[in-house]
Amino acid sequence: MSESDSFIDEVNEEVRRERLFRTFRKYGWIAILAVVLIVAGASWNEYRKARETAAAQALGDDIMSALQLPGPLVRVDALKELPVSGDMAGVIALLASAEQLAAEEPEAAVATLEPLAARTDLPAAYTDLAAFKMVLIGGDAVSPDLRAQLLERLATPGAPYRPLALEQQVLDLAAAGDTEAAIAAAQALLQEPQLTQGLLQRVSQLLLALGADIGDAAGQG
Repeated sequence: MSESDSFIDEVNEEVRRERLFRTFRKYGWIAILAVVLIVAGASWNEYRKARETAAAQALGDDIMSALQLPGPLVRVDALKELPVSGDMAGVIALLASAEQLAAEEPEAAVATLEPLAARTDLPAAYTDLAAFKMVLIGGDAVSPDLRAQLLERLATPGAPYRPLALEQQVLDLAAAGDTEAAIAAAQALLQEPQLTQGLLQRVSQLLLALGADIGDAAGQG
């Protein structure tokens, strides 16, 4: 390589370096900003997760403290004062209704459960459980029409408490003296999939009490 070629190469290399330096000065801040944003975003996510975890732990501690207070009605007041939203609002309502039942105040329990049962923004695991608890409370706190409406809803195919709701409908038919319809409903219930052993036994015993052929019923179950 001649001295002139070497000189030209050196000049070209210097030009490339100068262009690279100018490009970095012009656009390098973008790369730096991107790195800063990535680091800041990761830090924010960690902070947010830590804050949510701390808030959940604090809420859990507050719930436990409320449940340890003396007297069910005192516990109800403490539970209802907790700042909750979303799924936790359903949990608090269920806990409060249980305390109201412990205080022998079924009407108050129904009043707590009814708004929860009517919510459409929460999972059915909460809303349908509230509805089923209302059915079980019964008595003067739940009118026959409301009970029938709740059971109709709970007995919808695919609903989590469908088998238990169907059992309650069978009991209502039997209590009303409609033996034939009660037997038919009980036998249909035995066709439902994944029934628990306890439910199978209760339905079989009810069929016996109604005078049905338990052999046919057992065969269908």
